[in-house]
Amino acid sequence: MAVGLEVLKNYHPVNGVRIGIAQAGIKYQGRNDLVIFELAEGSRVSGVFTLNAFCAAPVQVSKKHLSEADTRYLVINTGNANAGTGPQGMVDALATCEQLATLTGVETNQILPFSTGVIGEPLPMTKLLNGLSPALENLASDVWPQAATGIMTTDTLPKGYSQQVNIAATDADDSEIDSEIITVSGISKGAGMIMPNMATMLAYLTTDAVIAKPLLDVMCKEMADKSFNRVTIDGDTSTNDSCMLIATAKAEMAEISSKDDPRYSAVFDALLEAFMVLSHAIVRDGEGATKFVTMEVQQAASVKEALDVAYTVAHSPLVKTALFACDANWGRILAAVGRAGVQNMILEDIDIYLDDVCIVKNGGRAASYTEEAGAAIFAQAEITISIRLGRGDITERVWTTDLSHEYVSINADYRS
Repeated sequence: MAVGLEVLKNYHPVNGVRIGIAQAGIKYQGRNDLVIFELAEGSRVSGVFTLNAFCAAPVQVSKKHLSEADTRYLVINTGNANAGTGPQGMVDALATCEQLATLTGVETNQILPFSTGVIGEPLPMTKLLNGLSPALENLASDVWPQAATGIMTTDTLPKGYSQQVNIAATDADDSEIDSEIITVSGISKGAGMIMPNMATMLAYLTTDAVIAKPLLDVMCKEMADKSFNRVTIDGDTSTNDSCMLIATAKAEMAEISSKDDPRYSAVFDALLEAFMVLSHAIVRDGEGATKFVTMEVQQAASVKEALDVAYTVAHSPLVKTALFACDANWGRILAAVGRAGVQNMILEDIDIYLDDVCIVKNGGRAASYTEEAGAAIFAQAEITISIRLGRGDITERVWTTDLSHEYVSINADYRS
């Protein structure tokens, strides 16, 4: 059950992006499972990838190709991760690129492959390769909804974002001196094995904005760190995570090549919103999730300290099951904070809130707290847990879910 997640039906096409979709039958019959992105010549592409040492063959190939050439095509298959497949996995990932290159007339290293699904099984290459031509035959700019469905695995709903944004440049007096419209559209997938850096997720965000490649690389990393690298469902980092930011440079605007450009902040904010919405959608559709939880740590002495506390609480099975049960057992939160590894923690400085209800004040139960108030918050579908450490001025947030019976069932039956 997705928490507060609505399916986007209307996308704005991005000039310079066409998408082709096919039913290759890689794992299931009768569903879209092969998606190709065609990017206009001159597009700039950046990406961030999993830090799992067992990163999948397509991740290794994509990283290599991204460093060698200008990307023209992305090819994504679902149902099989092509991870844990040894040397044959690399052969298969490259063979996919080679075949698509032959069909499209580009160089092999201008293609980035992506796979998601079951780990440890060889790719059914005949099915995958046979699906390339049908996908290319139906390339179109208006099939974003079908693409969002085509990259799903255990997701219950497709995840998408699309906006047209007015980018206004201002002078020193904050008077508008120029105005440009850019389009931002993207899709993501992911529901389980979610934990930075990154989560079991694929994300493809596109814009027609004209952004220099070096700056796009910086923006992609910064925005991923604020979004996709701040979500966690179960603490397991996947082998296949990839987040791609594509700027086709087709908008009628001068290139943005520096953070000093007066348009930079507006473009960054527009893209960051897409990153946030698509990353939060993954949490909202977490396997078996019934709660969307914002874990906020304030007054930390460092970013690391804040994240250590946030993730310790977010990953606690006891906290997560209490959230699922709507049981205001706030002592579990307190215990998790205490084992987060913060050095020289002063307990009397710590306050903890559930939304606006103070449950812990100066290291102990708040005098104003009532069980009824806590239970009312725990019964909500969306909850913010705020932990104030009283040690500094750093604030960090991560987003997580509860842990339900359904999560166990989904993952127990995943390969069947």
